[in-house]
Amino acid sequence: MMTTTKRRRERQELNPDLGVLASRLLFSLQDELFARLAEAGYDDLHPRHGAVLAYLDEDGIRATDLARLSGRHKQIVGRIVDELEQLGYVERRPDPGDRRAKLILPTERGLDQVRLGDEIIADIEARNAERIGARSYAEFRDILRGVVSRAAQSREMTKAGAAR
Repeated sequence: MMTTTKRRRERQELNPDLGVLASRLLFSLQDELFARLAEAGYDDLHPRHGAVLAYLDEDGIRATDLARLSGRHKQIVGRIVDELEQLGYVERRPDPGDRRAKLILPTERGLDQVRLGDEIIADIEARNAERIGARSYAEFRDILRGVVSRAAQSREMTKAGAAR
């Protein structure tokens, strides 16, 4: 099958590909999440901070794990952690399991924001489940999780092949 760029915009509007659909879903979710967080007093947060905030909990996490989980480079995660530290959402502490490593832990403000963010996401998910039905929404999530998992496996195989 030969593809063409003619009328590509029209095709993406009428029958968007997976990348366009995924980005629309992400941007829609981020728009609502960060608008509601801003209304609650967290107006200094931005979607880029989600790469850290999405995985943050009271036990802390290493920057290398944040990079792996978020799919971002360690340097980018480091800059985001620096910003969140300056804003008062996280702090770095030595990892008790390895003194050379640092854990990123939420401050009280960070924990409050994480809890509220989880509530907002749960609300968005419940609203979507109500719109399309709980069973359909659960199936959608399972299918999406499978697509994402296969994409991650493919990416890892590509990396392994390139390292040889």
